[in-house]
Amino acid sequence: MQRVQKYLMVLTAIICLTGCKQKKKISLSGEETVAVNDFIDFFAPLDLPLQFTDTSLLKTKKENDSLLISLKNFNQFVPDSVLQEVYAKGAKPKIYVLGKISVPKAETYLFVKTITNDKKAVFVLGFDKEQQFIAGMPVLRPDLKSATEQSISMDRKYSITKKVVLKNTDGSLSEGRDVYVLNNEAKNFMLIMTDALDDKITELINPIDTLPRKNKYSADYSNGKMNLVAIRDGRKDGKISFFIHFEKNNGACTGELKGEASMKTPNTAVYQVDGDPCQLQFIFSSSAVTLKEIEGCGSRRGLNCAFDGSFAKKKVSKSVNKSK
Repeated sequence: MQRVQKYLMVLTAIICLTGCKQKKKISLSGEETVAVNDFIDFFAPLDLPLQFTDTSLLKTKKENDSLLISLKNFNQFVPDSVLQEVYAKGAKPKIYVLGKISVPKAETYLFVKTITNDKKAVFVLGFDKEQQFIAGMPVLRPDLKSATEQSISMDRKYSITKKVVLKNTDGSLSEGRDVYVLNNEAKNFMLIMTDALDDKITELINPIDTLPRKNKYSADYSNGKMNLVAIRDGRKDGKISFFIHFEKNNGACTGELKGEASMKTPNTAVYQVDGDPCQLQFIFSSSAVTLKEIEGCGSRRGLNCAFDGSFAKKKVSKSVNKSK
């Protein structure tokens, strides 16, 4: 009887080992559909802090085809609009895995490198703990200018920093940086801090600057010197006054709006006025505000841009605090 039991144990072990050896290795390069957990597991873990540079992205070396993701498998989990922030509609960049950062019992960040004949870019993709896509954005796009160096990094608090260093003609260096965090509620990567590379632009005039700012969200929020969201106290509780000015595409598309919005939740306000088709949502956090254009505000902006975007909260000087 003992001999039979030993035989069964050995046979079971052999079956288990054989099953493990025959387990099919996942590949994302083909047309065969994969599950989202296999898609995410395909990315090897990275260590924090991490950094990618434009120099490493532009290195002319043969890519590892074992890390290739087919467009079919990529688009199964990531919307087309993510790649279209860099590539024209219909473009078919090659997509390669760089790695992932997983937050325990929370979101996962996937980093991919994309390549066409004339463009290269690194994207970050955010997935929630249920492995559902949250948001994606390009974080590194080499400009081929010898005077600039670009890099992106992620720190141990999962903040993503995009940095550009410019070598000026006099030999000095100028540095610009934008810092983003993943905002699960707003479904985007939210800008929480910005240092403009070029500070030569004239300051904007804020027409509501003298209004009270006792509300916890009353402040100035910016994304570069010509992009401002000014929030001040409303005429009564549950209201906020605002002024927005932005310039996109190197000033080719601008927008401006001034009015009063109603608080709909403790951290969300909506601008909506009878007779005005424009509807705008404000989503506040302790360090930023995100704008979402709910209905068309075309009469207040150019045709090829919108009020959508994130703006980092600016620090208030002590003198301003005392006067408000």
